[in-house]
Amino acid sequence: MQFDFKSIDRIDSIDKQGFIENYYKPQKPVVIKNITKDWPAYAKWNLDYIKEIAGERIVPLYNSEPVKAEDGFNEPKAKMSLVDYVDLLKSEPTDLRIFLYNLMKEVPQLQQDYKYPELGLKIMKGLPMLFFGGAGSNVFMHYDIDLANIFHFHFHGEKECILVPPSQSKFMYKIPHSVICREDIDFDHPDFEKFPALKNLKPYKTTLSHGEMLYMPEAYWHYMKYITPGFSMSLRSIAKRPNHLAEALYNVILMRHYDSVMRKLKGNDWIEYKNQEAIRRTHKSLNIH
Repeated sequence: MQFDFKSIDRIDSIDKQGFIENYYKPQKPVVIKNITKDWPAYAKWNLDYIKEIAGERIVPLYNSEPVKAEDGFNEPKAKMSLVDYVDLLKSEPTDLRIFLYNLMKEVPQLQQDYKYPELGLKIMKGLPMLFFGGAGSNVFMHYDIDLANIFHFHFHGEKECILVPPSQSKFMYKIPHSVICREDIDFDHPDFEKFPALKNLKPYKTTLSHGEMLYMPEAYWHYMKYITPGFSMSLRSIAKRPNHLAEALYNVILMRHYDSVMRKLKGNDWIEYKNQEAIRRTHKSLNIH
């Protein structure tokens, strides 16, 4: 069985007022197809260009293995030169991904290739992060620790995106003291017998092509799968809704540190406890037996 996906609006362009009224205020996702057409990046950014200007950089790589107690927060599984990584992406499928990488800081000339979108939200001016992946690789379902509004631009190839609004979090088997759901949930082929609460989800789904931007509203869950090798860039605007801002502060100041301490103290027993609690709490709140 599959989810009954809702489509995400796909528009060519939009002005500031239209974006605020139609998408930001109602917290509704949208794909803006032509937003990067006047960027130098639109013509220049592909894997060969990144390899040419930054190939000697050593980059952190992540895979799809479940989190283990000994893993540090956002600790990479491996490191590799960018030239070797791009060659790997182009030669064969791999689940090795670059995640939250600040290549702009190391290669300043890239900063001349993009513009901040004028959509009525104040963009955090810290340099944007890049994400790379090979065909078939995926980014597990999660929401961002700061619950920001996210402007996600894709380059080189295609990427599939599944979004779940925060109003449906009660169906997500959220792991306590984290911003992820159970990692054994396959959002391409959900197991409704093992995870019956998922039947209630009404997720969004879309595909991003080169140069397109996906707006993900505050606290939206998101799962990304690379259909072809490619990379993306995210810009962020701080959460504005008081409950989201409060949760963001709690996550950054307390939650992640508490979780790190408990991993050190209890090891994989802590991971297993949280996985069990995700099911128990979800089923209890929904009166599922």
